[in-house]
Amino acid sequence: MPNKRRPRKGSKAYSPRKRAVSQTPRLDSWPEISEGPKLQGFAGYKAGMTHAFVVDFRPKSLTTGQEIQIPVTVLEVPPMKVAAVRVYENTRYGLRTVGEVWASSLNNELSRKLPIPKNYDSEKAWNDLTKNDIEDVRVLTYTQPKMVSGVPKKVPDLMETRVGGGTIEQRLEYAKSLLGKEITVSDFVKDGGVIDVSAITKGKGFQGAVKRWGIKLLHHKNSKHRRMVGNLGPKRPGYVRPTVPQGGQMGYHQRTEFNKRVLKIGEKGEEVTPKGGFLNYGEVRNSYVLIHGSVPGPTKRLIRLRDPVRPSGPALKEAPNLAYVSTQSKQGA
Repeated sequence: MPNKRRPRKGSKAYSPRKRAVSQTPRLDSWPEISEGPKLQGFAGYKAGMTHAFVVDFRPKSLTTGQEIQIPVTVLEVPPMKVAAVRVYENTRYGLRTVGEVWASSLNNELSRKLPIPKNYDSEKAWNDLTKNDIEDVRVLTYTQPKMVSGVPKKVPDLMETRVGGGTIEQRLEYAKSLLGKEITVSDFVKDGGVIDVSAITKGKGFQGAVKRWGIKLLHHKNSKHRRMVGNLGPKRPGYVRPTVPQGGQMGYHQRTEFNKRVLKIGEKGEEVTPKGGFLNYGEVRNSYVLIHGSVPGPTKRLIRLRDPVRPSGPALKEAPNLAYVSTQSKQGA
C-alpha cells in the first residue's frame, strides 16, 4: 500500500509567529513614483466597518456599471504634523542616515514620546545637511490622537514617511515647506486611489496547534490527548524541527494588505458614523477615509497607509460613485 502523503497544515510564510515589537507598523520599502514631489504615506485609526452601495467600477466584473453592495472600513484620519526632515546617503551597505532637521516648534504631547530639543537652530542644521550627497528624503511625522475621541491616549505615534517624485532638490524644498506644519490625508491620496494598508493584527494570546495551524484532531482512541500534534518528528536529527506545528503566540503580528481602493475621503465624520456610534469606538469627529474591504487590526488600532509597491487594478479617471453609506446602528438592537 502506498504511503499517504499530504501537505503540512498552515503557512510558514510568516514564521516565527511572535508578537510584534511595536504597535506602529514599520514600512521597509517605498515605491518610486513619477508625479510629485509628494508624501507617500499617512496614518489613521480604525473606527469600524459598515456597508455601502457603489456603482461597480471594475471593468471586467459581471456587474460593471450596476449598483452593488460592498463592505467598507472607516478610518479616522485627523491631520498629522511633520516633526523633522531626515535625509539618507547611498553607501556600499545601502542607505545610511546623514542627518535630521527638526522643527522649531512642536506639540507638547510629543514630549511624552521623546525629549524635545530646546533652543534648536534649524537654519544651521539645514546648512550642514545640504553639504552631503543626498540619495533619499524622508520626513518624521506624528499623529494627534488627542483629537480623536475614540482613542483613549495622548501619546502621539511617530513614524517615518518618504517624500517621492521629482528631483532630490525638489523633494528637499517640499519637505522644508512642510516642516512643523500640519498635513492632511488629501496630500497623500485622492478619491479612487489604490494604497497598501499595514497594521498589527488582533492579538489572540497563546493558542494550541489545532487553532494556530489548523491540524486535524487526533482519533478518540489516542492515549490521553486529542488536540495535540500526532508526532514531533523522527529520531534523527535529535531536535524538533521548526516545521512541526506547535502551540504559541497567535495574532498581534504585523501584516500588510496590498492594493486597497480608497472609495471616499470626507471631512464630516457624522456622514459615516452609525446611530449610537461605532462599537468600542464611538463617533468619528475628524476627517475620514472609506476603504473597500477590511483592514488588519481591531478597533482603535493605528493603521498606516502607503503608495502601492506592486499596483494592480484599473486606474480610475474619476472617483467611485457612492450611492449610499449605511449609518444603521451596529449595537445589535
